[in-house]
Amino acid sequence: MDQPNYRIEPQTPPLEDFLRLRKITGLTVYSEEAAKEGLKGTIAAATVYYGEQVVGIGRLVGDGGCVFVICDIAVDPAHQGNGLGKAIMASLMDYVQNNLNSKAYVTIIADLPADKLYEQFGFEATAPDSIGMAYRVP
Repeated sequence: MDQPNYRIEPQTPPLEDFLRLRKITGLTVYSEEAAKEGLKGTIAAATVYYGEQVVGIGRLVGDGGCVFVICDIAVDPAHQGNGLGKAIMASLMDYVQNNLNSKAYVTIIADLPADKLYEQFGFEATAPDSIGMAYRVP
């Protein structure tokens, strides 16, 4: 990471910071119980610190062998524009390239315009061959 005031750690973000960053970046807000359980499924993570404050997060989740999802990419708005999203993705992709089985399927649901960031790491739109779909439990 080019920013001397930041450091990135390959660790699951603390629950409170995970919930806070999701909220302030406009991502879906989960209950504390759901987030606590969900964080247990982290295979790899990138947590960005500014001093002792968590200002960025990203996770890789999946079945451990075949299918994986990069998710929860979030950077505190006060720290956006410093290359932190790119550093989070670089950290996660380093894990992907060095630890996952050949032919593992890694997906990401890209909010626009973040798709431009993910394209830098080799992600491609799957349409028209396939489309991303989601179901949110009511």
